[in-house]
Amino acid sequence: MSLVLNQDAEKHPTMFCYQVNGSCPRTVHPLGIQLAIYLACAAGVLITVLGNLFVVFAVSYFKALHTPTNFLLLSLAVADMFLGLLVLPLSTIRSVESCWFFGDFLCRLHTYLDTLFCLTSIFHLCFISIDRYCAICEPLLYPSKFTVRVALGYILAGWGVPAAYTAFLLYTNVVESGLRQWLEEMPCVGRCQLLFNKFWGWLNFPVFFFPCLIMISLYVKIFVVATKQAQQIHNLSKSLAGAAKRERKAAKTLGIAMGVYLLCWLPFTMDTMADSLLNFITPPLLFDIFIWLAYFNSACNPIIYVFSYRWFRKALKLILSRGIFSLRTPTTDLYQE
Repeated sequence: MSLVLNQDAEKHPTMFCYQVNGSCPRTVHPLGIQLAIYLACAAGVLITVLGNLFVVFAVSYFKALHTPTNFLLLSLAVADMFLGLLVLPLSTIRSVESCWFFGDFLCRLHTYLDTLFCLTSIFHLCFISIDRYCAICEPLLYPSKFTVRVALGYILAGWGVPAAYTAFLLYTNVVESGLRQWLEEMPCVGRCQLLFNKFWGWLNFPVFFFPCLIMISLYVKIFVVATKQAQQIHNLSKSLAGAAKRERKAAKTLGIAMGVYLLCWLPFTMDTMADSLLNFITPPLLFDIFIWLAYFNSACNPIIYVFSYRWFRKALKLILSRGIFSLRTPTTDLYQE
């Protein structure tokens, strides 16, 4: 078999990732298609990095935005921004060239960072839904119940748990030594797959979907309570009515962000689980589409904020107009109508 593979590699040298025995086959696109894909991916990376960088800067710079909810948003934006900076460039090359050229060490590190940032995102969205539930359903207790200190604790858990979980899977021998019957050898040289196997697919399913179930159940309760509040809002004072309106707007916006997250990640997660049952029959091109659809979620949140948050648009206007150079700008009330 290896002799036949070597002969094929000599006849078609560009059809394999490496000129060695057991090299993975390589899909070679015409130059024009390659450039188009590179440009599209570069645009996606740029939008992801710059959009989330703006969220990080806005929440850090404007004192009016120093709230528990916005600190969670800032941490979520940091995860998405790092995904764009550290993961997507190598993922772009892997997708276009259909090969991994960066060695085993970077393959494992790339997989670690990819999983870390994605799990951190879903943990943060889950914590944000808890924050919104407290704000809408327990408004009197919310200021004392969900403080900045509590938010920082959630942020620490949102980064620490995914970091420990991913490191345990990728950098210890516990999984491989105890579950060899689930693991498959690397099928060929030039792929970055690692633990993408039956065990990995089934393990990641509850890791992604249990937080999603929590978010969905909380947002259903939020919707019911917010509907009742809308009917009673005329009985509130003007200031209380404005505060209640802002809380419902924030809950609606974060609900949209959660919905977009599910739409982006559902195909990839379902395919990973189903593929493990069907001996990995998903075509590489389709698998890449699912991966990039999931990555696309990291670029969506800043876009959602632009269309939903008035304070976000005001902060963007101040930054783009160089209003941030004024000494009074950090104390600007971005929530004022």
